[in-house]
Amino acid sequence: MPTSETEPALPGRPLPPEGAIGSVGSGAGAASRSAVGAPIDKKRQPSGDEARGRAMRAAISVIAEKGTAAARMSDIAERAGMSTGHILYHFGKKDRLLLEVLVWSQADLWARFEQAADQAASPAEKLDLFVRFYLPRQTGDERYALWTQVLAQRHDAAGRRILTELLDGWDERLEAILREGRDLGHFADVDLPEFTIRAVAMLSGISEDVMFGRSRWQHTSAHAFALSALERELRPTGRISVSDRRT
Repeated sequence: MPTSETEPALPGRPLPPEGAIGSVGSGAGAASRSAVGAPIDKKRQPSGDEARGRAMRAAISVIAEKGTAAARMSDIAERAGMSTGHILYHFGKKDRLLLEVLVWSQADLWARFEQAADQAASPAEKLDLFVRFYLPRQTGDERYALWTQVLAQRHDAAGRRILTELLDGWDERLEAILREGRDLGHFADVDLPEFTIRAVAMLSGISEDVMFGRSRWQHTSAHAFALSALERELRPTGRISVSDRRT
């Protein structure tokens, strides 16, 4: 359930046009509150993409302040300057809105990851970035918390398909990094699907520890620990890892 250690907890900046999702930094949150905090004019409710974009930007802002569990549809409607009924008309229920916010969140994260990976000098640096973007930044990371809540919900076939595609997307990105490193001789010749399953399982376990706030990560970098564990298996004989070069 990837997040980003180096970026805001929920998707990025600048605040996009209607139909997209904006940032949740203090400036964006204040702007969102001031922009949508006016009394609701029931005769001029937004429609279509404008309404959906406004609702999702409001959801991002409310989630950043209250967390996914405490966020209510009425809170989101008030922040969006819309009626609760109008929000329900477009999304049906909170679960569906959170799923759509998660989809946008991951699209934003993937775009930033791929931009950074395109500038990386080697597969080892791309692996470093993958671990950094996957793990929570801190205890209570909002992006990871959103993942946790959405996965815990009961989903219909369409919802399960969306979540499967999101999870598979990260597996595919890691496997592509491993394949590139192997083909260039930078990584050992491992079984790519099997190694990917184990790597993602390890990262997910560490992520849960970080989110819970286990003391073991108070004085040890989860990112450095996970990267070192992966590199030990991937390192061809005689090669020095990225983490070793930094010490």
